[in-house]
Order: sequence, then C-alpha cells, then structure tokens
Amino acid sequence: MMGDGVKQILAKPIQLADQVTKLADDAHSFRAECQELKTKTERLAALLRQAARAELYERPARRIMDDTEQVLDKALALVTKCRANGLMKRMFTIIPAVSFRKMSTGLDNSIGDVSWLLRVSAAGDEDGDMHLGLPPIAQNEPILFLIWEQIATLHTGSLDARADAAASIVSLARDNERYGKLIIEEDGVGPLLRLVKEGRLEGQENAARALGLLGRDPESVEQMVIAGVCTVFSKVLKESPMKVQAMVAWAVSELAANHPKCQDVFAQNNVVRLLVGHLAFETVQEHSKYTIPPKVTSIHGVVMANNNPTNITADSSIDSSEHPVVRHPMGSQAMMNQMHNVIQSTMAAKGQLPPIPSNVGPDHQYPSHPANGRHQHISLAGTSIKGREFEDPATKTYMKAMAARALWQLSRGNSAICKSITESKALLCFAVLLAKGEEEVQYNSAMALMEIARVAEEDADLRRSAFKPTSPTARAVVDQLVRVVEKAEYNDLLVPCITALGCLSRTFRATETRIIGPLVRLLDEKEGIVMREAAIALSKFSCTDNYLHLDHSKAIIKAGGAKHLVQLVYFGEQMVQIVALILLSYIALHVPESEELAQAEVLAVLEWASKQTSVMQDPEIDVLLPEAKARLELYQSRGPRGYH
Repeated sequence: MMGDGVKQILAKPIQLADQVTKLADDAHSFRAECQELKTKTERLAALLRQAARAELYERPARRIMDDTEQVLDKALALVTKCRANGLMKRMFTIIPAVSFRKMSTGLDNSIGDVSWLLRVSAAGDEDGDMHLGLPPIAQNEPILFLIWEQIATLHTGSLDARADAAASIVSLARDNERYGKLIIEEDGVGPLLRLVKEGRLEGQENAARALGLLGRDPESVEQMVIAGVCTVFSKVLKESPMKVQAMVAWAVSELAANHPKCQDVFAQNNVVRLLVGHLAFETVQEHSKYTIPPKVTSIHGVVMANNNPTNITADSSIDSSEHPVVRHPMGSQAMMNQMHNVIQSTMAAKGQLPPIPSNVGPDHQYPSHPANGRHQHISLAGTSIKGREFEDPATKTYMKAMAARALWQLSRGNSAICKSITESKALLCFAVLLAKGEEEVQYNSAMALMEIARVAEEDADLRRSAFKPTSPTARAVVDQLVRVVEKAEYNDLLVPCITALGCLSRTFRATETRIIGPLVRLLDEKEGIVMREAAIALSKFSCTDNYLHLDHSKAIIKAGGAKHLVQLVYFGEQMVQIVALILLSYIALHVPESEELAQAEVLAVLEWASKQTSVMQDPEIDVLLPEAKARLELYQSRGPRGYH
C-alpha cells in the first residue's frame, strides 16, 4: 500500500511550490493577487512536506500528486508573467483577472486533495466512525474515492473499522459490476484476505462475502487467485469459526462458478478435502458398529471393519485406488443390507428435527439437526473439529449447504476433483442429505450429484470406480435419485435427479428395471422442462452407444413410452418435440418389430416428422430419422399389423 515510489513523486510538487512562493515575492504587477497565491502555495507546500513524512496510500496519492503538479506548473507560469520588468513589458503582458481566480480555486482544490490524502492514509488513527468526505478531485468520479477510503481503512483501521469497511465493499460490489472491478484494480483484495484471516467474526464474514462478490468474471477471479485467495480460504476452512467457514465455502462456489480454471488451484490447496470434511460432519455418524479404521479404504472394507471389534479408530481419508477391495464373506446382498442400515440409522437420527427458528437471518436460513447425544464423529483428517458440535443448528445446516454448493461448482467438468470426491465419503453424504437435508442442502446435493454424473458419463474410469452396481454407496445414491423421480414433484430437485440418472445410464444392468418406468411416466408431465429432460435421459439409455440399448428400448416400450412419445412429437413444444423424436427414432431403430410401435403408428409419425423442415434442421435427427424410418418400414410396411 505505502511505497518508496510515493516519496519520489512528492519531490517535484514540493520544488514547484517553493519556486512559486519565491517568484510571487518578486512580482512587479498584480502584487496583491500574487501574495494571495503565495499564501495558498505555502499552505500546500506544508501539506506536501507533511505527506513526505507520512505513510501514504499509493493509489490515490499518485493521481492527486499528478493533479497537484499540473496546478503548480500553471501557478509558476502565472507568477512568472507578473515579474516582467520595465514599462513596455508590463504593458504588453496581459493577464485576465479570471486567471487568478481560477488559479486560486485550483490551489484550494489541491489543498483539499492533499488534506484528504493525509486523512485517508491515517485512517487507522481515526475513530473509525467518521466519514472522511470526498476530495475536490473526486467530483468527476466520486465512487473511486469512496472505494479508496474503504480500502485505506481495510489497510490501517481498527478491527471494527475494517469490518465496517468490508461491509461497505460488499454493498459496492453487489450494486455494480464495475465497482467490483475497481476494487480489485485498486488493490482491495489483499486487505480483504488479511481481514478474513485476522479479523473478528463479523469482519471475517464481511470480507469473505466481499471476496465472493468480487469474483464475477474469469479475469477478476484470476487476479484474486494470484493474490492468494485459495491459500487463505484453505486456512479458514481448516481453522476459523463455522460461520466464517460457511461464508468462505459460498465464496469458493462463486469463484469456481465464474472461472472453472481455478478449480484445480483450490484442489491443490486441500479445499476439496476440507469441504468434504464439513459435509460429513454429523451427516455420516460413527457408531460403535460402524467405525472406519485408518487402513480401510473401500466401502467393502468399511463393512468388513464393522464386524471386527478391534477397530476403534476412524479416518476419513478413504482412497479405494491404493488398497484392494475386501470381499464380504456373506456376499454383496448382505454387504448392501448392512450399508443400508448405516444410512437408515443416520437418517433416523436426523429425523428428530427442531422447529425452524423464526429469527434466522438471511445468511443462515437453513436450520440443521442438533448433535445427537454423545455420539462420536468420524475423524476428519486435516479439518479442525474442535468446538464444532456446539455451533447452533442453523449454522451447521448453512455450512452443509455451502459445502455442497462449493463441491457442486468445483466438480463441474473436472474429472480429477470428481475422482477425489467419489473416493471420499462425499457420495454417501450426498445420498443422506438428498434424503433428509433441509431444502437448500438437498438442492445443492442434487446439483453436485448431477455434475459428478455428467463427468462420469464422459469418463469411463470414474464411472466404473464410483458407480459400479456392486457399490453400496452408488446404490444409495441411485436409490435417492430414483426416489425423487418416482415422487415426481415438480421442484428444484426433480430436473437434476433426472439428468443424473440419464448420465449414469451406462452403469445400470439390464435387470435394473426400476429406473425406466418412473422416467417414462414423466413423459406425460405438464412441465415442458421435465418432459424434455426425461426424454433426454431415456435417449441415453436407448442410444446406440449404450451397450444395453436393446434391453432398455424394450423396457421403455413396455412402460408405455411409445404413446407418450407420439403425443410429444405431434403436439409438444419444439424443445420437447425434438428430443422426443430422437428417443422415438432410437427405439424404432432397435426394436422395429415391436407390436406396440405398430399400434402407436410410429411409422406414420416418422414419415410426418421427415416432412417438417423445422424438425429436420436438427443434425442428429437428420442422420437418425431416415435410418430409423427405413428400419421400421422393413418390418411394418407390409400388412396392417393392427395399426390401421
């Protein structure tokens, strides 16, 4: 903030002020006006010398000194004209009276600017409640000087004053994107990061909120990452009060959402693991039967460990890639039943919910579940849990909501982070929270699962390791996704759960028939977005790339999908019509001999669609529809087969 470069830019204005003072004494004309300029210049020179001895805030100092130097240059030129000797020189030296008035005003403004600079640079010595006002130079850009005032307070103010300044930064950044860019350009990130680390609770929260608001675009986030935001956030997530950690988790989600390239930097700073620790706290509980020993690194091993009474320690660092899978002696069904009991016991403990408090503020609006008795909790390596059990329920729930939100944004399109998340207990946590969490926790958990499933759809290794059918954790996740889809309530959870099931379509066996039916029923919904996502998900089951496309296509027909799709192709909105036609074409391509397709007159539907210009402009339909139509004609063009 304060540098030696500021001292150098003060030298020239001080020299100019001394020259103006000296020449004003030698004036031969307009002596009264020159004496007035001299008085003001001497006052300005005194302020400049005071500034040379002070620690100045460099950003406004440079602008004010540049402006002051220009004013003194003009003053020097004016008093030089007044020194003209001889009658003829004085007669031909014409100086309008307005020039002195303008110069006097200019000096007054410079005095005001330098005085403001001294006050703002010494903001730490002020009471903190006094507004410093704006200098004359700020007339054209008042917001910039208001920003400078707040940043200066963040640098040198008391902890209370810094907390107030951070709150002002929050208001400025929230109101206008340009203000946020100015705050970053004027070096506001550094003092905010220091306040997050060093301030009191309110100041830390305000600073974390401000940092989240500042990261609105990739360029801004990049500058914040360079300033060290990832390192500071990691430290906070490990050591600070839970309210601050929750706000930091929210800020992580904002930065990751607006600049996905920062995901890996957060991961390198241990942020993903710390967030998983917060998500798991009081979500997956440790009972005497379900302890996790340090060496156990798979869900299968967890179940084996439950049968070993000597395992009394716990560790959250589960990495299935480093250790072999331990087979359960009773087979996979017993293993899944036992894990199901773990989930059910956790849900039962979380079922005794307190009433939602009426005084919860806007930042902590999701009440959580109190600690249950004296249960010990799974040890979270690298995460400080001291005192967390005593936090109020609303704060605990808000922490989970923000941890889930941050993991959702960090996992988007990032295989490495998704692998890290799925190798931890996070998937099981998401399943539990999707089942029993508060509204915001459920939504963020659903979105996180959707993003992980999207990555798994493209990453075969992740798909096989995280969502293999024999995995109890994967089973628990799918159970909750299916539960939401079967319930079919149009809310914030339905669409991400539909999408996640579609992305996981290649992980399901042919015998896994419970998923197709609920998705097919959604084709008869009122909401266009639900029907569209259901059709897209089913297309992923029936597309040629899916090894079991034949089995899935038959299951869709058996569930009554053909008649729904015919209706959507004929009468659906265009966004639904296109995806419904793609799904219908896949089914016709793979099961052309189906009697149900004949009775639904699918061939006539495809022929009609092939003549619709708006439909055929879709590149996928342009390729798929003719092939499906030809395949269907081969089986159904001869004889009525019951569809006339």
